[in-house]
Amino acid sequence: MPRFKVSYAPSVRRLPSYLLLAKQAQEHGDEYISGTLIALELNLEPIQVRKDLSITGIAGKPKRGYPVLPLIGAIEAYLNWDKRVDAIVVGAGNLGSALSGFPGFKQHGLYIVAGFDADPAKVGGRIHGSPVYPIGELAERVASLGTLVAILTVPSANAQDVATTLVSAGIKAIWNFTNAKLKVPDDVVVQNEDLSSGYAMLSMKRRIRSALLSDDAD
Repeated sequence: MPRFKVSYAPSVRRLPSYLLLAKQAQEHGDEYISGTLIALELNLEPIQVRKDLSITGIAGKPKRGYPVLPLIGAIEAYLNWDKRVDAIVVGAGNLGSALSGFPGFKQHGLYIVAGFDADPAKVGGRIHGSPVYPIGELAERVASLGTLVAILTVPSANAQDVATTLVSAGIKAIWNFTNAKLKVPDDVVVQNEDLSSGYAMLSMKRRIRSALLSDDAD
């Protein structure tokens, strides 16, 4: 199992971009891709690229760069994207449905095998081919499906109760798309995706950019 430290988090967030460039190089028939080229494409320093990729165990060759196929393999193995992982979506509304239909997940080994919702109108249907079950059946269904990963898109007011049920059912990883700060045991991992915070950053960047352009015009 690859080592992971909290300090690696920024590097891990950049690895998918490196993987995309490596796969593009593979499609072009390139055997090697240089760290300098990766840095230029992503507006990074070459030393940062080398540092990021070092956590995967891959090493580049002087004057040639990184061998493309081993680079792809190293990144995917480090991220565990070379193995299939089944997951459920709890909350089959607009966001849950959109996430279930995202094709990039399967490319990285993540398969949505079921959805759960409290709305009777959604129960019994399917979201992108996956059956939707009543949220009241969460515990028994999780046990029968054998999944360890849950994507949480329920209303924030219900998030903690649902998370508690998920943990009791054996879920070990929760991808949290609600605003709630979940309390879970130490052996359960949570990744929070706060869409409001993301939009706040976008708004500020746009505001700063507009101010800079206005100053230049003056």
